[in-house]
Amino acid sequence: MAAARRFTRENLEGYLFVTPAVTVLIVFLLAPAIWVFGLSLYHWDLIAQNPDYVGLANYDRLLNRDDLFRQALVQTVYYVAGTVPTGIALGLFIAVILNKRMPLRNAMRGAIFTPYVMPLVATVLIWAFMFNPDSGVLNAVLHFFHIPPVRWLGDPRAIMPAIILYSLWQHTGFNAVIFLAGLAGIPTEMEEAARVDGANSWQVFWRVTWPMLTPTTYFVLLISLIGSFKVVQQIIVFTGGGGGPDRAAETIGLYLYEKAFVSFQAGYAGAISVVLFVIILAITGLQMRLTSHRVFYR
Repeated sequence: MAAARRFTRENLEGYLFVTPAVTVLIVFLLAPAIWVFGLSLYHWDLIAQNPDYVGLANYDRLLNRDDLFRQALVQTVYYVAGTVPTGIALGLFIAVILNKRMPLRNAMRGAIFTPYVMPLVATVLIWAFMFNPDSGVLNAVLHFFHIPPVRWLGDPRAIMPAIILYSLWQHTGFNAVIFLAGLAGIPTEMEEAARVDGANSWQVFWRVTWPMLTPTTYFVLLISLIGSFKVVQQIIVFTGGGGGPDRAAETIGLYLYEKAFVSFQAGYAGAISVVLFVIILAITGLQMRLTSHRVFYR
């Protein structure tokens, strides 16, 4: 009987400890998500007191008749494909290099992480000067190698690669720091044993280091996918909120922002939010189903 009372008391204390965190999640995540789903069933301009109920009409328009949404979806996938694999590979490469003993290693680690913590708007404006077709440093480098200049932010074919290039510079340091944390958790005895057995550096990485980093890689892949599908801030600053020439930099996040706060179509923006949530949920579920057993060895 005493053991049962002690067990009940411990459970109650545990619930009390997690109550603040659960309350925050419910108030700031779950409740708004439910509200947005309900909002997607209405036509509302953010001003009228009585929004019009339209049922699934917003979804019908979005999925069947909105060509700009389909364009934004394709360009979002293009952005994700350009940033996620490259960002993970670069972050892993930098982490492996900076995990070795070398002079000024801590200073270089700090320098790699600096772009991620700098104000995004400030860094975007600096890169906008670098992308300038007449006086930008990138075209100066191309001129040095006798390559024709590129209208980075004025050419529909170049604006998305330009934004991908900036995003890689801005986010790769974060990936590198996560990989450095994963590398710190790998026992050095395993790598030393592999070297004693005659393995070279590449074999040690491929047979020992990389398999031990699969949980870290899984985590980086997951958060990179989710973050890339929601990209909007840098595109707004680079393009002035218009999606660039021919809407070539229009993404789902930017399209959502425009419908909600430029066109004041709150219900339609809610439908876009729900569809974006479903896409991210489906990709996350597929990733977990295909790769989690390789990561956690179940």
